[in-house]
Amino acid sequence: MTPAAATDDIRDIRLANGIRLVTERMPEARSVSLGVWVGVGGRDEPAELAGASHFLEHLLFKGTSTRSARQIAEDIDAVGGEMNAFTSREHTAYYTRLPAACVDRGLDILGDVISDPAFRPHEVDAERHVIVEEILMNLDVPEDHVHTLLAEALFPGHPLGREVLGTRETVEAATRDQIAAFFEHWYRPRNLVVVAAGALDHDQIADAFARSLGGLTGGTRPRRDLPAVDVEPRVVLDDPTEQAHIALGWRGVSHHDDDRYALTVANQILGGGMSSRLFQEIREQRGLCYSVYSWASAYADAGSAGIYAGTAPARVGELLSVVDDEVAKLVASGVTEGELTVAKGFIEGSLLLGLEDSGSRMARLGRSLMARDEVVPVDEQLARIQAVTADDVMAVAARVFGGPRALAVVGHVDDSALT
Repeated sequence: MTPAAATDDIRDIRLANGIRLVTERMPEARSVSLGVWVGVGGRDEPAELAGASHFLEHLLFKGTSTRSARQIAEDIDAVGGEMNAFTSREHTAYYTRLPAACVDRGLDILGDVISDPAFRPHEVDAERHVIVEEILMNLDVPEDHVHTLLAEALFPGHPLGREVLGTRETVEAATRDQIAAFFEHWYRPRNLVVVAAGALDHDQIADAFARSLGGLTGGTRPRRDLPAVDVEPRVVLDDPTEQAHIALGWRGVSHHDDDRYALTVANQILGGGMSSRLFQEIREQRGLCYSVYSWASAYADAGSAGIYAGTAPARVGELLSVVDDEVAKLVASGVTEGELTVAKGFIEGSLLLGLEDSGSRMARLGRSLMARDEVVPVDEQLARIQAVTADDVMAVAARVFGGPRALAVVGHVDDSALT
């Protein structure tokens, strides 16, 4: 193992086979959170194998050559721990959180499921049915489904626009050997990052993963193609729901864009909290909806920003008019110094409060390494947020929200309300 960087609390090394391992020591904690993050996600799959990364997320907990799924679950439950995973468009993460005294158990199990999944045919088929049910559940929840439709409209014909779960057809068609081959290709040192946070001993963590993952070799990172500039202006699913579910989206900025912090602040002011413009105007002042919010997502070479709201079908026209007015005011007039202060204070406070448990610290390390292959110190991250000016926010608002807009709707809505 060769050191790559070190501070008093964060240590950053590479194992002999190239896997990067970063730990953060939290002496005051009583838990340890361990994570293995894989730099492959929904956008990196061939169209005919859409959903493979998510399929693997499920399968790796189904057992190894020496452990059954039940044994894994019982071993974690026996110490009050948790073990889970998630899949995004650009990475997949596997993690566990346990009492610090039981860290050996977590190290053993997590290393085992990453390095030696069994892929037993009957378990692959059983989990296939579970995933199909998950896909169907998503289709039955209009608030979720409208986000799927919006992604397809923002990135038409591009993997970033595909649902991470895949489709019923691709999941049902995927064979055990195809999924295993996908694993063998991508779950390699070049594409793995190991992170840990809590009341830990760095050398203990490094030695354990060197034993379990040290035999892996090689690997490549995914080649990713830039999405085209066009968006689909409108997609409507006529569905007899009680509410109409509305999602508007714009192309955003990438993980590496200098405007990413300004967009984070702009999003907070627009619809990121209870004091935001959208919440105050649409819910508090007009009573147009119960749920309204905005978001901004970043990827390696692209990004998105969006707004969601649900309202009665008869009020969709009014809702869209108010949303468009608020976005237009943000682009044309920017934000006030008061709004800027509140937004930056919220972002800073949320970041600091999120550092109080080992799971959040571990996730922060993983996200940062997956996105930009770096760990930004907390103080530096706070400084970057505080450095954002009203002019920065106005510029990024014009750049993002002044661009082409996509609209996705799930519900029974008169077409005249959408024009």
